[in-house]
Amino acid sequence: MICLLFRRHLKTALKYQSVKYDIVPLSPLSKYRLCTLRRKVMVLDLDETLIHSVHDGIMRPTVRPGTPPDFVLKVFIDHHPVRFSVHKRPHVDFFLNVISQWYELVIYTASLEIYGAGVTELLDNGRHILQRRFYRQHCTYDNGSYSKNLSLITSDMASVFILDNSPGAYRSYPDNAIPIRSWFSDSRDTALLCLLPVLDALRFVSDVRSVLSRNLHRPQSILP
Repeated sequence: MICLLFRRHLKTALKYQSVKYDIVPLSPLSKYRLCTLRRKVMVLDLDETLIHSVHDGIMRPTVRPGTPPDFVLKVFIDHHPVRFSVHKRPHVDFFLNVISQWYELVIYTASLEIYGAGVTELLDNGRHILQRRFYRQHCTYDNGSYSKNLSLITSDMASVFILDNSPGAYRSYPDNAIPIRSWFSDSRDTALLCLLPVLDALRFVSDVRSVLSRNLHRPQSILP
């Protein structure tokens, strides 16, 4: 039943249709079910998944000129000052508030720590829901891209999964991943909202791979 519900909502999420998701109190049976399960870990990518950044001097801007950033991050990289204009994906704050009630959240980015840590602090905004963080030094560089090692986060692969726009990032863990399209500037994007029903259902399964192994890393294979 859970798998059927998950797959039904997944088709909506992958097509990014607008959804309204009301959070309702759990029934006694649902509360009991959660008590019998280990709290799961949701791993979150940053760039083009939760946010999009543009740094000064970029030749081909991906954000419409004049669009104000949500925040500005100034860091030194190789002893040179770099300023990033950071834009938050639509609904990201609501999304994080909701899923932090369901999962332990972990940030895992292939970006440099000095940048990733700064963005995460600003994104967390004092809520203390993004405390565990992994950066480029925790990734493996292979064939021109970085992959992420979920075993650094937990040894229990039944209780961990990643949300990432880059399939290469989770190539070693395709059965522990939910894909999401890259986001750059579309103010009408509803991808994060559309994932909420999926994530709500997933927390009730005993092994996330029992659902995520069903070709979710190949979204085109399950579209109607």
